[in-house]
Amino acid sequence: MSTKPVLAYNDAEKGTLDVPHLADLAKDEKKAADIEVFAVQSLKKDAPVTPSNVAKPPPAPAKPAKKSTPLWVLWVIWYNSYRRFFTVIFIVNFIGIGFAIAGKWPYAARYPGALVVGNLNVAVLVRNEIFGRCLYLFVNTFFAKWTPLWFRLACTSTLQHLGGIHSGCAISGVAWIVLMVVHQFKTKYLFNDSILAFGVITTVMLFVTICAGLPWVRNTHHNVFERNHRFFGWTSLGMTWIYTIVTNAYDTANGKFDHVGLYVVQQQAFWYTVGMSVFIVLPWICTRHAKVDIELPSPKVAVLRFERGMQQGLLARISRSAVKEYHAFGIISEGTHAKYHYLICGVQGDFTKSLVNDPPRRIWTRELKFAGVSNTSTLYKRGIRICTGTGLGAALSTCIQSPYWYLIWIGSDQEKTFGPTISGLIHRHVGPERLLLWDSKVRGGRPPTMKILKEVYDYWQAEVVFITSNYVGNFEIQHGCKELGIPAFGTLWDFVSDSPEFCC
Repeated sequence: MSTKPVLAYNDAEKGTLDVPHLADLAKDEKKAADIEVFAVQSLKKDAPVTPSNVAKPPPAPAKPAKKSTPLWVLWVIWYNSYRRFFTVIFIVNFIGIGFAIAGKWPYAARYPGALVVGNLNVAVLVRNEIFGRCLYLFVNTFFAKWTPLWFRLACTSTLQHLGGIHSGCAISGVAWIVLMVVHQFKTKYLFNDSILAFGVITTVMLFVTICAGLPWVRNTHHNVFERNHRFFGWTSLGMTWIYTIVTNAYDTANGKFDHVGLYVVQQQAFWYTVGMSVFIVLPWICTRHAKVDIELPSPKVAVLRFERGMQQGLLARISRSAVKEYHAFGIISEGTHAKYHYLICGVQGDFTKSLVNDPPRRIWTRELKFAGVSNTSTLYKRGIRICTGTGLGAALSTCIQSPYWYLIWIGSDQEKTFGPTISGLIHRHVGPERLLLWDSKVRGGRPPTMKILKEVYDYWQAEVVFITSNYVGNFEIQHGCKELGIPAFGTLWDFVSDSPEFCC
């Protein structure tokens, strides 16, 4: 590992080709603006070869006047698949709770523990990285390109918003255990005091776990979220095991723990708890203390290099500790055949600052990477990947590994900030015919983003746009796309975070 300001690797595989600099590209884009760089093959024979004036904004564009977003656009984007999943699961479970309270659902009265642990089991499953990779693999294998566009867009939206199922089932599971414990206290003469005590402890642990995962905590206090959501979650799992066993082992008829061994194993709640435990443990089996090389092209960015190539659309979790807070970053790779993959870490929070001030030789990571929304890019015939700043980390692999994806990257002083490794990867694999780099320092300000995006979308005959940006950029682009009728998927944000450390 080297801690020099800029690390120059020795061969082309490491991303240091003798390529034109980003600043040179700005001069060669027909004076950075003439869009002959778009001379690409069209999908339709009669489609124009060059668009009218894409990337021909004025050198110093005037700040556009703010316009109000239509209410229907705000509503459609706010009430996304995440919230729709959550709503359906929440309503179904609380209807069931209503029937259980009214005594109209015998199953709930007989197997309340199964409803508790069943919900928690699904909540954990949809967040399991192996299960997620299997879902993405299934969708990308069987539905790519040939299915109707609306169906492919629905697949992407579903996969991106599985968190709605996670949240809905987790909250419903806690609601069911509250009902179960309340019922036990109402008939406490039937139950041993230890059962009541473990019921209360398990409920409290689950409640704290949910509170630690609230969007405000997750986005503004990421380390608090990571530590508490994880450790209280593990404690909840242990308490769930104890509560499940003592509840099913206790015979209310004679007040003794007579139902042990085979009887407990035959209960639904026992196997749901087994499944939940397996889903939680599996990803941790893939945790490794991996070798890392760190390039510091500027005080704003650290570029991490790991061994092994990766498919596009994946994200990596890394940490200084094996079990404490993990931070997710988009993976840049030339493909599964490559020797290396890279992470771009913007220096904003304590963790990323430590990468600059005290660069590690090894870092904890999970060898099995999890899939992000970009992984569904294989579903589409053509698309646009627009990103700002360090959002390039989540976007570049898609454009490197597919010639049908167009890259728009907006940033400031890009070559100096991100260094020769990243610029080498861009120029080696993304031709000028499908590349637009906007350096706000060179061009004198922010671009007319929606004007450029609309013209590129029409010219490139894209089916979808993927966005990776900060909260403000994501909001503006996603809402602009919705108004223009352009299918788009952006970074998921629940609340504004002053210094986000990762983008998905």
